[in-house]
Formats: sequence, structure tokens, C-alpha cells
Amino acid sequence: MNDRANIKGIVIDPGHGGSDPGAVGNGFKEKDLNLKISQYMYDELQKLGIPVTLTRAEDETLSPSERTTRVKNAYGNTPDVLVISNHINAAGTEQTGAEGAEVIYALRNNDTLAKKILENIGEAGQITRKYYQRRLPSDPSKDYYFMLRDTANTTPIIVEYGFIDNTDDINRVNQNYKKYVDAVINGIKETYGLGGTNNTYTVKSGDSLWKIASQFGTTPEAIRAANNLTSDVLRIGQILTIPKQNVPNPPSTGNIYTVQNGDSLWKIATRFGTTINQLKAENNLTNDNLQVGQILIIPSTTSTGETNYTVKNGDSLWKIANQFGITVNELKSANNLTSDNLSIGQTLTIPKEKPMTGENTYTVKSGDSLWSIAKKYNTTVDTLKTMNNLITDTLRIGQTLKVPSSESGTNRTYTVRDGDSLWKIANQYGTTVSKIKELNGLTTNDLKIGQILRIP
Repeated sequence: MNDRANIKGIVIDPGHGGSDPGAVGNGFKEKDLNLKISQYMYDELQKLGIPVTLTRAEDETLSPSERTTRVKNAYGNTPDVLVISNHINAAGTEQTGAEGAEVIYALRNNDTLAKKILENIGEAGQITRKYYQRRLPSDPSKDYYFMLRDTANTTPIIVEYGFIDNTDDINRVNQNYKKYVDAVINGIKETYGLGGTNNTYTVKSGDSLWKIASQFGTTPEAIRAANNLTSDVLRIGQILTIPKQNVPNPPSTGNIYTVQNGDSLWKIATRFGTTINQLKAENNLTNDNLQVGQILIIPSTTSTGETNYTVKNGDSLWKIANQFGITVNELKSANNLTSDNLSIGQTLTIPKEKPMTGENTYTVKSGDSLWSIAKKYNTTVDTLKTMNNLITDTLRIGQTLKVPSSESGTNRTYTVRDGDSLWKIANQYGTTVSKIKELNGLTTNDLKIGQILRIP
């Protein structure tokens, strides 16, 4: 793992859930504490501007295979995807009286992140035990824990915050879990050079401002400003101040955006009310990879939210409809087309995606957060932000928000797009895979592009 690599996304895994309570003791269930810890972690990580998701956002039963599949489907199967699996320990009769935090990391990774997290938890006031790896007895080349073993090439860790069967320890965790979560996040920030105080870097042979900026998730302009540089010339051995990362701001212009650390095509598309396919088409991208400082053209939209598209050589109605996640009939209807014939240079109107059925409004009260409101209306934080054009998680008392209708018996519909999965759709609409399958009479997880799903 490159300790200074950009983070593509963070998956938070609240261990156990549903019919699996995990460890139980002193009036607590592990599954409940894991979820409470993970929800707070989710809210705090969002403030860093890094894509973050939960494997479960409710008291849901997940098999090990479903849990690890959700991890791998979230942001891809690469080492720049962090997985934080939150747990509470139990000593049983073997370690009566055991207390304190532990961090377990995968055999494929080094100990840098695990060590830093445990040190920070200790500084936050919790007793610490050890950071370590554990091998599978039947095959020592594999990890003991499935969350480390079956998460492919991601970078996973398991954080055990304390012991549920030690009264003092579990009460300490319950009272101070926010401090301990902040410590975990600080460990991530320090390991990956995010936020906090400025870093320093010594210039090496072959370095350039662009290369260093990409390594630390900043821009050449920011490094120049932090070091009062008047040119891009560097010398070997020169010590540079690397400015801390800031949460990305929206672009000052309407159709140009500079990629920030933590960005993804999905995040940018959601922020600007477009789609991944539209972004890729507009910028001639052949994959989803982005570089910090990369300039993207944001597709222009009309006042009605519709997008214009210029027909290119090789285009067909089917190809364009598939690209924008709509049907051929919707495309023909929006453009009053009576045939499937197209001409190069022809401008088409791409109709916007149909909104979710029904909208209500909600007035923000003291103590509210996007997370608590999303949970109340059975939706997601991202959906609320998209509906209200929010670019931060900050709310003010008295603010009016659009929220999905919660009327019973009213179902939304969704048209399946390229790259969709039941898990992705369920997460987007704040429901579960099993509920979507039941409502639509599905017996498998297979989907077809253009398939219409009812969303519970």
C-alpha cells in the first residue's frame, strides 16, 4: 500500500446485524453499538469530501458473502479503497477481565494504518492492546477473518473498540465512542496525508510539482502558494510544505470542474445533476479513473434539467439511450422523432430522469442531521443532497428540505442502467435488496439494462 496514495472511497462495515447480534453483555448488543459507531463515522468522513458508504444502514442480516460483495461493489477492487469494519470484542472465559481496543489488518497490507489508528485511540483515552494479523489455521497463507480474507485487493482493517463483557470497558466505549471514531479518522488522515497540519516533502530525482501534487492529493498551484514558488523548477533535496487538503468546493464556472482529491465520477455526476455516462461522453473518457487537477467539462443542462447531445459518427438511438439511462421511446418522444434515423451533427434533447414519485418538505429542527432525516424518510444522505442541491452536510434550524414521499402504498420506479446492481439501487433509495426482489418478483440478482423496477 502506498501510504500517500489518494483514497478512492471508504466502506464502513457495521459488524453483525439482524438475526446476528454479535457479542452480548452488560445490557448491550454488539450489532447496535457497531451501527451507532458506524453512522457517526459515516457522517464525519463525509466532511472530508471522500466517497463513503455503509455495508448496512439498518438492523439487517447479512451473510459473509453478501457483506464482502457489497464492499467490493462499492468503489471497486483496488488498494485505494479502505474498508473499516467496526466491532466490539468479547473475552469470554478465556480472557476474563480483558479490556481495551485492538486493530487487525490484512496479510496483504503493512501495519502503517493499523498502528496509527491504535495509537490515536490510545491518545483519545481508551486502553489499547495490540495491532496484529491473524492467519487461518487450516491455511496460514490466508487471513482468519473473512472481512480481511474475502475483500480482494482492498485495504481492510477491523477495529475492536473494547470488550462488551467488561463493565468498565463497555461503558467507557459507549460514553466515548465519538472520541474513538474521531481517533480512527485522524489515523486515516495522518496516514494518507489528508487534512490536519501541513506535511513536508523532500524533493527526489525525477520529481515534478504535478507528480508531488498528485501524490499528496493537492494541486501544483496550492504547493506553489504554500512555498512562495515563482516557477515549477525544483531541486533535489529541496523541502516543500504540502498544504492540507480542503473539502472540495463547487467550481466557480458553470461547466468546468477541476478534480479534487477524493472525487469520483459518481460523486461529480451526482453533484452537478448529470450521469457518469454523460461525463465520460463529454470528456472522451474510456474508464472511470481520474487524476487530481484534471479538468472536466460538465455537460450543460437546460432550465428543465434536460441535456443536449450532438450525434456522432457511429451513434444510434439505442446507443444514446443506453448511454443516458433512458429508453429509445423516451428519446424519440423528447425529440418528436418518427423514425430511428439520425444524422451526424444532429442535436438531441436528452430528457431528465423521472423524479421519485411524490415529494414532501421537512423543516430542520435542533439536533437534526442529514443522516437522521434520511433515516426518518427511508432514504439516503446522497439522495437528500441531490434533491436539495446541497454540496455540504451543514444544515440550519428552520431550513426547508425536499424529502421523498413516505405515503404507504406509493412505489417509485427505476430504469436499470449499465453498471447497476440490486445492491447499488437499494443503497441509492434507502431500501434493501430483499425488499426490491420481493416487490418485483425476482428470484435472482440478475438485471437487464432498461428493465423497470418498482422501488419500495
